[in-house]
Amino acid sequence: MQYQAYTTTLEQLEELLDGCDTDLDYDTVSDILTIEFANGSKIIVNYQSANGQLWLAARNGGFHFDYDANTGSWKNDRDGTDFFSQLSQLASEQAGEEIILKPEE
Repeated sequence: MQYQAYTTTLEQLEELLDGCDTDLDYDTVSDILTIEFANGSKIIVNYQSANGQLWLAARNGGFHFDYDANTGSWKNDRDGTDFFSQLSQLASEQAGEEIILKPEE
C-alpha cells in the first residue's frame, strides 16, 4: 500500500514541478526524484521499502515520512508535518523564493 501511495505522490509532485514558475530542473530515475535549483542545491525524494517510508533529503537535513491511510497523506515521523507542506518550505528556502508544491484539495 505504501509503495502505491509513493508512486502516486511522485506523479503528483512531477505535475506540480511541471507547473512551477521557478528556475529548477527535476529528474526521476528508478523512483528517485531529484530536484535541482538554479543555485546548484538539490532535494531528493525516494522510497525506503525496508520501512515503508518516504524520505526527503534537503540542504537542511533528512526527513522521514510515514503514510497515514486515514488522511491519504505522508506525515513527518517526528512532528506530523505533511510532506507537501514540508517540501514547499524546504524548496522555498533552497530557491530563495516562495514555491508552493501542494496538490489542490
